[in-house]
Amino acid sequence: MTDRFKKATFGGGCFWCIEAVFQQLSGVESVVSGYSGGSVPNPTYEQVCSGNTGHAEAIQITYDPEVVSFADLMEIFFKTHDPTTLNRQGNDKGTQYRSVIFCHDDEQRQTAEQYKEQLDESQAFRGRIVTEISAASEFFSAEDYHQDYFNRNSVQTYCTFTIAPKIEKFRQTFPEKLKSE
Repeated sequence: MTDRFKKATFGGGCFWCIEAVFQQLSGVESVVSGYSGGSVPNPTYEQVCSGNTGHAEAIQITYDPEVVSFADLMEIFFKTHDPTTLNRQGNDKGTQYRSVIFCHDDEQRQTAEQYKEQLDESQAFRGRIVTEISAASEFFSAEDYHQDYFNRNSVQTYCTFTIAPKIEKFRQTFPEKLKSE
């Protein structure tokens, strides 16, 4: 990674869903599914799913801030999951599915806190935003079969009924931010 690129780490439910959305975004160099915010080194998917490690399913984005800003990433993050449900996204329940922004520096923390506050004040959502804002901790890549999941499994039932609609919503809401095909 050159100095030009930065990292952003988000948890917003199932990492397959948010990975697939951010892979579509212009300025995103890579998206890795994994685990962050817990206490067990190099956890497995099964350990994280138990809810006992403290990790969130998360994605780590490598992006070019000259093409897409951290504020843009947050806008997309908040518009493509429900930040008002504590430890839950749809049918996925548990702390591993919490809404969380893992900040890599003070600038990201300030931007995240201000953005969250603005959304709450404007009542952009029906409920209060419960998204956690934490310092980035060690990020552990998920097992290989979790990487690029939607692109490799797009006809699987979960993908067609859960992930594909999120991608379509993203594409309709942010057409100017899509990667060129």
